[in-house]
Amino acid sequence: MSHEKAQPQQSIRKDSGLVKWILIAVSAVFLFLLLILPLVTVIVNAVAKGWQFYSAAISDPYALKALSLTLTATVWALAINTVFGLAAAWALTKFRFHGKKVLTTLIDVPVTVSPIIAGLIFILIFGRQSALFPLLKAHHIQIVFAVPGIVLATVFVTFPFVSRELLPVLESAGSDEEEAAALMGASWWTIFSRVTFPHIKWAFLYGVVLCTARAMGEFGAVSVLSGHLRGKTNTLPLHIEILFNEFQYVSAFAVSSILVMLAVVVLVLRSVLERLGKKELEANR
Repeated sequence: MSHEKAQPQQSIRKDSGLVKWILIAVSAVFLFLLLILPLVTVIVNAVAKGWQFYSAAISDPYALKALSLTLTATVWALAINTVFGLAAAWALTKFRFHGKKVLTTLIDVPVTVSPIIAGLIFILIFGRQSALFPLLKAHHIQIVFAVPGIVLATVFVTFPFVSRELLPVLESAGSDEEEAAALMGASWWTIFSRVTFPHIKWAFLYGVVLCTARAMGEFGAVSVLSGHLRGKTNTLPLHIEILFNEFQYVSAFAVSSILVMLAVVVLVLRSVLERLGKKELEANR
């Protein structure tokens, strides 16, 4: 029987040379056309008029304001989604309660709903025509066409990332260790910090990196809620759109290079985290 099982595996290995190289070639062409070539195009066009023009474009007050707002929205989204992601993943995997499947489904809503639709929904909820507007106005709270709206939109489109990275890890880990710690009198914080978190720290950091990358590049929902107020509610992607629409192509590519560099930093962090996670997993075996 063992000889019969080994025979197909050997034949697959012998016949897989051509298939292997075809798959590698297809993957390489696909990545070159859809990833490497666009990135190279951005960099080449960004410095098309020289480094002096490039420096002036990325140091423009509107560009700096847009970068600051993008980072602010990203930090807020990351902080809120980190708390929500940990709480949701822990609740779904460690406790039994009614509505568990509903909560699991709701977490995936931002992935299935178009960001533009989400932006329109928030306008209907917090805009002038909503029932909440008089209350918000009375307390001098402006959400639509203001920074809170941008933060809200960014939080909405990114909140599944942390929880979705944690859920499979927590499910595979089970709850035996937490239950044992609870029986020994450990507090919930001790259980989380000493028992639960060591199992999920790499998945947690990976989710944080993905959330950061998605937040920095968000366009659709932010575009609807921002009002495109230059220097006030424009994030970096919106500022790039304005430059492009004004036919300032080189400036648009120059500012785009900032997002490209941030994306590269995120990819490097992702690779480092994956490598560290694999090393720790191998060391614990």
